[in-house]
Amino acid sequence: MANSPQAKKRAKQAEKRRNHNASLRSMVRTYIKNVVKAIDTKDLDKAKAAYTAAVPVIDRMADKGIINKNKAARHKSRLNAHIKAMAEAA
Repeated sequence: MANSPQAKKRAKQAEKRRNHNASLRSMVRTYIKNVVKAIDTKDLDKAKAAYTAAVPVIDRMADKGIINKNKAARHKSRLNAHIKAMAEAA
C-alpha cells in the first residue's frame, strides 16, 4: 500500500483513470455489438447505420490509446466485410 502522500495521490489517480478507461472500452464494445446484432438480423440499412455510428467511436478510442490502433482497424475491416457480403447477397 502507498505510504507517502505522493504515492497515495498517484494511486487515487490511477484508480480513477482505470475506471474511466474501462467505461470507454465498454462503450466501444457496445457499439461493435450493435453492428453485429444488425448483421445477425440481416437488416442492411440498420447495419450500415450502426457501422457509421461505430467507426468514429472506434477511431477515437484508438487515438486515445484505449484500444490498440491495429485492433481498431481489424474490427472496422471485419464489420465492413460482413456488411459488404450482406449487400452482395441481397
